[in-house]
Amino acid sequence: MTLGRRTLLAASGAAALASMGVAHAQQKLLRIVVPLTPGTTPDLIARAIGPVMQAKLDMGFVVENKAGASGMIGMDFVAKSADPATLLIVPATTVTLPLFYKSIDFDVINSFTPITQVCSSSFVLVVHKEVPANTLAEFATWAKSRPGLFYASPGNGTHHHLFMELLKQSLGIPLEHVPYKGSAPAVNDLLGGQIPTMFMPIQVAVPLRDAGRLKIIGGSLRERHPGFPDIPSLQEQGAQNFHADPWFSIWGAPKMSAALVEQYRAAIMAALDDVAVKDKLTKQGLILKTSTPAELLALTKAESALWTQMVRNSNIKAE
Repeated sequence: MTLGRRTLLAASGAAALASMGVAHAQQKLLRIVVPLTPGTTPDLIARAIGPVMQAKLDMGFVVENKAGASGMIGMDFVAKSADPATLLIVPATTVTLPLFYKSIDFDVINSFTPITQVCSSSFVLVVHKEVPANTLAEFATWAKSRPGLFYASPGNGTHHHLFMELLKQSLGIPLEHVPYKGSAPAVNDLLGGQIPTMFMPIQVAVPLRDAGRLKIIGGSLRERHPGFPDIPSLQEQGAQNFHADPWFSIWGAPKMSAALVEQYRAAIMAALDDVAVKDKLTKQGLILKTSTPAELLALTKAESALWTQMVRNSNIKAE
């Protein structure tokens, strides 16, 4: 083969590869980044709404779990993305990351494009089955009589942690925090009696209550959860100004156009209006709740202010 012939073939091959690359880049693929592990609530939401969004937008669809560092790895990935087909689904606790970790490379509020809130839920205050309390008043009296009492959480900055600290401030009860490495060991120690109390998701707590393995004192929302109306809220039992909402929201990559935001938001609304999706999410104890981009941004700023003040009042130290 002559040098000219080899050169021509090489050039043709390079052109073919370049053409394939362009075609690949032009394929429409919706990427929903979940900064947590598979099986978590954001992951379940993403996988439930994704197929409907795919059909509505006429795009391919993939969920990418980029877990680690309390969600910061996945969030950092989206904050640096230039792909307008990249979305991020996160729990409300992401607004507290700057309070616990000082080495964040992105701005939780300003590095993403707000799209919509998607769901809310409820956590419940639970106690070991042998704790002599069935109401919030009984729990507060019991806790105040036992200085040095511990409560569990899956780690600093989780809903479980923040909600209990907020309740401590509301009731003036002396509880010490024991952070575990994950929910499972914390729940196991609660059920075993090593830890007397904690907050946990309502859909996790109800089956354990029904099996007689723990007692539920009250819910974290201002009103009773519509799926569990027998559980009184903590606020209605006297926890002044206590309202802790574990909501979830979807954001876009930075500098996403308003027109594209509305396309994604319309697809999300269609997904949440789908009967099968509604059924799947409500069975997880979720309450479907949406917002405009502006409302989501305002909610996020308000939550950030709330937890910033709570952390300061509790003298919780950042890592």
